[in-house]
Order: sequence, then structure tokens, then C-alpha cells
Amino acid sequence: MFRIASMTKPINSVALMMLWEEGRFQLSDPVSKFLPEFASPMVSSTRDASGKTGELVPVEHPITIRDMLTHTAGLANSYIGNTAFYQETMQPKDDEKLDSYIRRLAALPLNYQPGTAWEYSGATDVVGRLVEVISGQSLDVFLRECIFNPLMMPDTHFYLNDADAPRLTAQYKPGDDLKIVLDDPGGAKSRWITGPKTLFRGAGGLASTTRDYLRFQLMMLNGGELDSVRLLAPSTVRLMADNHTGDLKLWLAGPGTGFGVVLDRGAAATPLSEGSYY
Repeated sequence: MFRIASMTKPINSVALMMLWEEGRFQLSDPVSKFLPEFASPMVSSTRDASGKTGELVPVEHPITIRDMLTHTAGLANSYIGNTAFYQETMQPKDDEKLDSYIRRLAALPLNYQPGTAWEYSGATDVVGRLVEVISGQSLDVFLRECIFNPLMMPDTHFYLNDADAPRLTAQYKPGDDLKIVLDDPGGAKSRWITGPKTLFRGAGGLASTTRDYLRFQLMMLNGGELDSVRLLAPSTVRLMADNHTGDLKLWLAGPGTGFGVVLDRGAAATPLSEGSYY
């Protein structure tokens, strides 16, 4: 069965780090080196994505690629600030592609100075666009040719064909009062089959099977290699599993964690071991 899950972000981060291993960029490089739309962002003193309240001040230092990978870039988001304006503005348009989607995101004021806080955002969409620009390939093609085919993940795609409809499960989400409601019916009426199939986002949208995604996870657990196919060096996997957010407060994961890694098992109150990453 096909399922939609939060698996797109780690796959896209791996894709970008594959390009890093090739020497295409440094983690400290400004994002604007590759995406000029991020050359002159402004920060809203009131976290207002519309820019209509408070003051707009220039950034104190450019947004770096590391900031995007760690959700410390300051991007406006759907969790904190003027979330209604953000959600309305960042709704994907018909037949939109990732380049125009990212330009619209870059035009919004930041919620805070880059590197000074942590807020979950669509930063991994920017990571996906960086993969496109640096590699010279669309994101779907790069992932297919450089990750899915080598790892023998034939059932992982951004969109599915009609023949796959019987295997696609329904999707649910929290509704009013946190009651579970249907988000996508699955099957032939699913947006993963009927959609325009033009927007390939780094932050979400891949459909896959348990078997396929386990192969990706095993590659990471095995230090970047699976069945004699190496995507990353062991040192790069270790770098990705380090804490890159220092002592910034992570309101989503809570105390005892860095972004994506368990630092203090007791403080995190988790059954996961210290050093576990996700």
C-alpha cells in the first residue's frame, strides 16, 4: 500500500548533502548565492507575514544553507505569527512549480533574525529548490536518479499513476476540536493522482511504501550505504546526526533535544537512546 508520510524532508536533506559532498557549496554559504530572491530579506518585529504591523528591519547576517537545514532561517510559517496571512498567501497555485513557490515565500518578511531562534517552517521546500538549482535537475528527477533508483525504491514518487490507485490509502488530519477528519480519499480520487503534477516540494508530498522507506532508513543506519550502494560517507551521516541548534529552545520537540536528535534522554522523557536522530 502507498502512504503519504513525513518522509520527504529527510530524503531532500540527504539529496542536498550529497551535493555538499561533491563540493558544490558550503553549509555557511548564503542561500542567496544560489537563490537571489533571498538576497535582501526583512524581519518583522511582530512576526507579521503581511508586513503591515510593527517594523521591518534588515537581517543582521545573510540566511545560510545551514539555517535552512535546521529551521533557524527565520521564515514565516503556519505556526507562529500572522498564520492566516501566511496560509492564504502560500497556498500552491494551479500548475505552479517549485521556483515560483519559493519566490513567493522569499518575498514574505521573516519572523526573526536568522540563527537566533528555531521555528518549524517550510525551509525544506527551499532545500528542495537548492537541490534543483545546484544540480541543474528538477527535484523529482534528481531524487529518482540519485536516490530512489540506486536504492531500489520503485514505489516512491511525488505523484502516482491511475494504475496505482487501488494501493493508495486514505489520509486523515486533525479537524475542529482535534477530531479526526478525512483529508484525502485515496484511490483514484486522490490529489496524488488527479493533481497537476507540477509542484515537487522539498518539505512534503512523496508517496511511498513501508518497504521502500525502510530501505532509505537502513541506508542511513548503515552509515550511508545499502547493498553496496553508497549515497553518503559515514562522516556526513554523523554530521547530519549532530546537534546544530545549540541551546535554542525547540518548542515542537521540547527539552533535551536538538533539531532531530536526542541529547538528554531524561530531559526529553523519551524511550529513545541519546544520540537517536529522526
